[in-house]
Amino acid sequence: MALTNPVITFSRRNFQAICDELASRDASLASVLRQHGYPPFWVRPNSFETLVLTILEQQVSLASAYAAYKKLKERIDPVTPGDLLSLSDEDLRACYFSRQKILYVRGLAGALQSGAINLALMERLPDDEVRTRLKVLKGIGDWTVDIYLIHALRRTDIFPLGDLALVNSLKQLKSLPSGIHKDDLLALAVPWRPYRSMATMILWHRYIQTRNIRLLH
Repeated sequence: MALTNPVITFSRRNFQAICDELASRDASLASVLRQHGYPPFWVRPNSFETLVLTILEQQVSLASAYAAYKKLKERIDPVTPGDLLSLSDEDLRACYFSRQKILYVRGLAGALQSGAINLALMERLPDDEVRTRLKVLKGIGDWTVDIYLIHALRRTDIFPLGDLALVNSLKQLKSLPSGIHKDDLLALAVPWRPYRSMATMILWHRYIQTRNIRLLH
């Protein structure tokens, strides 16, 4: 049975218009756009390589993740499941992969090779179904799925509460107590629906700009 597209996605054509819509709803987000401009159009291809990079970004600095990613790309480019599986654990450790992340990317590569995971199909599935299918894999949790949904599938209404940069930026922007409950943060984001992904990008943009973080690509 053919699947219809049940999702809303963003593109270069509507990205800034959505940011403007959010600014009209929320004075705090409007202040970020006035001070720092629009966030970059942060998207990535819907590919195995993108998911490998996202796994590398788990619980480490962006600089550390990109260092490992760069080393991997020096060995295999493009990064494909078959080429990654051809590398030994020692090869991957030389690319700064931890023992756990070696396990995670090998599991993902195997799932793609076997057909258990089909990334092209993910583009047509609802957010919750994408989440369910990917979280079967070891090492892929809600944060990794959220980042994939935003950057690779360009879904408009993702709010990754497991992302510390997002949470810290939101707390600082709105002068929230440090111990605020996640349910209260979710409630604050309700007026941004169905564009919480763009609100997230605006908050990331503020976090990066106020800390003078240099993104490496």
